[in-house]
Amino acid sequence: MKLYGLGPTRSLRARWALQELDAEFEFVPVNILAGENRHPDFLRLNPTGKLPVLVDGDLVLTESAAIVMYLAEKYGAKRLMPADLSERAQAYRWSMFAVTELEQPLWRIARHSFVYPEDKRLPQDIALAKEEFVSMAAILDRHLDGREFIVGNTISIADCVTAYVLDWGNENGLIDNFPNLKAYLERMYARPKAPQRIAEALADMRPAAA
Repeated sequence: MKLYGLGPTRSLRARWALQELDAEFEFVPVNILAGENRHPDFLRLNPTGKLPVLVDGDLVLTESAAIVMYLAEKYGAKRLMPADLSERAQAYRWSMFAVTELEQPLWRIARHSFVYPEDKRLPQDIALAKEEFVSMAAILDRHLDGREFIVGNTISIADCVTAYVLDWGNENGLIDNFPNLKAYLERMYARPKAPQRIAEALADMRPAAA
């Protein structure tokens, strides 16, 4: 298998699943700062030009959450996907919560902070997105009260998908008032097979980007 990705992007989420599953894979760096994601060879893998991309034989899979779910199914004996149907449903639920309710406001903040050209950035949109993230983060904070993992008693797809998003929120200073989220984040990234945190991955990129 090959995982195409770069430093602090959502490829960290897919990498986390691969490492938790002890899967053999080759990491193929794609430097989006140098425009490598717009190269015709990469666009044949993912026409959107986004990361990550997983290639497993004839299968080419995009969307980081989908990659995590696929890997959990492929390596079912590792139990990253809960065996119990009701727990599996909850793992899907919280994974979708992460990518829709938590991740989307963070993308809005990023777009209006540095992705869009300066004349298209809307400061008021950043403020609204922060409010949206905080209101949804409060729900997850309450859910995690007394829990080690999001679903069940062991790590699952929901954790691989969500921990990265919370680290992103943490980089924006948005989970400081949520003790359960802060503690959960520290537990997750203390795991032996956890990937780099976003700040570490960004720091590793800077010499190459300079």
